[in-house]
Amino acid sequence: MEDELILKLYFDRNEDAINQTRVKYSRLLHSVAFGILKNHEDSEECENDTYLKAWNTIPPTRPDVLSAFLSRITRNLSLDLYEKMHAAKRGGNEVPLILDELAEIVPYEGMDSEDESQGEELKKILDDFLSELTPDARLIFMRRYWFGDSVQEVSDKLHFGKSKVKMSLLRSRESLKLKLEKEGYVL
Repeated sequence: MEDELILKLYFDRNEDAINQTRVKYSRLLHSVAFGILKNHEDSEECENDTYLKAWNTIPPTRPDVLSAFLSRITRNLSLDLYEKMHAAKRGGNEVPLILDELAEIVPYEGMDSEDESQGEELKKILDDFLSELTPDARLIFMRRYWFGDSVQEVSDKLHFGKSKVKMSLLRSRESLKLKLEKEGYVL
């Protein structure tokens, strides 16, 4: 079913919207959650919570790209669950490593979490940055920082050597840091 028809079901408050969303996006949402949580049961829980959150936010929200909207919800729910489950113990999972890698380039200090215009500006900068990357570099970057894959998983999924993945990530982070500095975002 097309996204427009699914959105119409949400706006009509037809419960079949959730079923149609599940049919079309279950694999994507489970993949996003599993990349962070590395557990099928927890990933399924986040996927189901995504359907509920979508039901509660559509309407009034009308997403431009339903898959991106749902993926963002799943990702945020998964990160929240991860933080809750690992609040006391910081083990060898990928999320702390990913956050450490990004902490070197993404400016947090002085950022107002309530300032929507600042978030939109950063979103545009990131979109521009991603569009400037080569297709391979973009895939590697997204697998690592959006889906939460380990370097080994990225290497295996994309059939690249680990050294190529590491070098690509290093160059992409350096490039993003320069772009952010150029736009006035300095750590």
